[in-house]
Amino acid sequence: MLKKIHHIGIAVKDIKAAAEKYVAITGIMHYETEYVEGQDVDVAMFEVGESRIELLQGRSENSPISKFLEKNREGLHHVAYEVEDIDKALVELKAQGFTLIDETARIGAGGMKIAFIHPKSTSGVLTELSQVK
Repeated sequence: MLKKIHHIGIAVKDIKAAAEKYVAITGIMHYETEYVEGQDVDVAMFEVGESRIELLQGRSENSPISKFLEKNREGLHHVAYEVEDIDKALVELKAQGFTLIDETARIGAGGMKIAFIHPKSTSGVLTELSQVK
């Protein structure tokens, strides 16, 4: 069902400062940035080989990332796996007893269809499924 790790999401308080650090770490000077309205987050995406590092900063206190940072420190937020057919994957996972945060896919960064699996079903790690356009 899973094709590859699409990206690793990292929650940060200051996306510009964090991006500077990841430019230094990765040597990648150009990275994509965008605002994802549905989650009220700013995103900076670094391509690293076949995968990506996704930095996430909430724009308001209602953003899921801002709420995450209230309870946790900066760091790993989620691991995202690329799937061929997200709708089929969600049906199969639900049938296997996984707790889904999203029973239907929504639009995320880069216009991808995404859905989240609750951490209690995945050994404590928030898991995202991503279907590339």
